[in-house]
Formats: sequence, C-alpha cells, structure tokens
Amino acid sequence: MDVNRSSFYKWRKRMANPSDKMLKRQHDILLFKKYHDHYPTHGYRWLNAKIALDLGVTYSNNYAQRVCQYAGIKSVSKRFRTYKSSDRFKIYPNLLLADLSINRPLQVVVSDRTAFWCKDTYYELTLYMDLFNNEILTYDLSSKKGDRMTYINGLNDLIQKKKEYSDLELILHNDQGSVYSSKAFNEALPLYNITRSMSRAGTPTDNGAMEAINGWLKEELFNDFDIKNIDNIYQAIDEYIFFFNTARPSFSLNYLTPKQFKEKFTPQF
Repeated sequence: MDVNRSSFYKWRKRMANPSDKMLKRQHDILLFKKYHDHYPTHGYRWLNAKIALDLGVTYSNNYAQRVCQYAGIKSVSKRFRTYKSSDRFKIYPNLLLADLSINRPLQVVVSDRTAFWCKDTYYELTLYMDLFNNEILTYDLSSKKGDRMTYINGLNDLIQKKKEYSDLELILHNDQGSVYSSKAFNEALPLYNITRSMSRAGTPTDNGAMEAINGWLKEELFNDFDIKNIDNIYQAIDEYIFFFNTARPSFSLNYLTPKQFKEKFTPQF
C-alpha cells in the first residue's frame, strides 16, 4: 500500500486510542449525516442552521464545511444541475405596499447599505432598522469596497435577536441588490420565521424610511460627531448608533428616542 512502517503504527495507535477531538468530530459527522439523510437537497450552511435551530448546537460555517467534507456530504440538487441566474437570485414581492399596520417591535425590519469617505478611506455601512421605532437593531462596517459580509454579519446578528421571539413573524424588507436576492442570503430565513420583501426595481422610495436614515446618519456623523477628525472610525460608528437608539429624539416618534418609544408602547420587549 506504499505506507511506511512508522506512519502505519502511528495511525493504528490513534485509532486504538482516539483523542477527544477525534471523538467529537466523529460525533459531529454522524449528526450532519443524519440531517443530510433527512434533507439531502441542502448544503452545509443550511444543515448547520437547521441543527442550531433544532438542537441549539452552534458550529461555525467553516467547521460545518470541514465536517461535511470528511463525511462526503454533498447537496444532491447541486451534484448534477447547472444553475440559471434565476436560481441563484430570487426577487420577492413588496409586502410594504399592503398598508401594513406596524404595532410591535420585530414586525418589519428594513435594511440598506450606505457608503462614505473619511480620511481618504472608503467605508460601507449596512444597517438593519426596526420600522416600529426606527431602532438600529444590527449593523456592520467595512473598509473593503463591495464587501458582502456587511450584509451577512448584520443578518446573523438580527437572527440572534429574532431567536428570542421565534413565534413572531418578521418581515425583512430591502432593495433588489445581488446579495439581498442571493440564495445564500435567503435560504435559512424561513427557519427563523422571517418573510422576505423587496422594493420594486429602480424605486428607492419603497424603502424611504431607510433612505432617510442613511441621509441623516452621514449628516450627523460629519457635522455633529465630527467623524473626519476621529482616529477610530469603527468606535465612532458604535458610539453614534448608541446615540441614535438611546439619546436622539426622532420627529417621527413625537420626539421620543427609539428606546423611549419601545419602552412606552411595548414594555414587554
């Protein structure tokens, strides 16, 4: 078999006395195989999300991918099929046009990305905002142009918040950007009782509240917070978001802050 003697004995010793790491990996392989047998059309990200949903066991996507590689798990639907563009990207109807009555937190969350230059560095900031009280629920900042992870990281943080209220339906609304409409972005959302909604093509007014906040945010960052003279931009954004949620009166909330508005009208949250 073209295996040298010392390597063979080392391997045999490992098999006879497996480490805790090997035992854990074997357990995880069996777990992912079990879920793959039930849901063979899904890949490692979806399986990982489903295991977390059912068992409360959290793995990183990188580890889940390695486990599936060790186990030889592959999505059945991807094995023989060539995807068309309509399969990779899906457009959803605009549910906000249905004159929704928003009467609780985490009923409708809107999202968008804004960009700005500061000290010769380009930044992209993705926000997820609750339309009930205009609270910025989650956000992510990157100095890398076109960084799709600002969307994904913000969504993951939103899902963590949503887990506390798993019985409530949440509508997530945004534009038709390639990340928002991608399969990777949307495939796990139904597991968390999240329904998708999208603006019509070329109609930014469909997400008017988010567009307005983007404008105010940059005005206040540069004029009120003087961000151009601050060294740590990431910390400055953190401080601004805290200010926005807890210390910034809003005209649309009768000059209450988002925190005050939520405490006044939904004390259970």
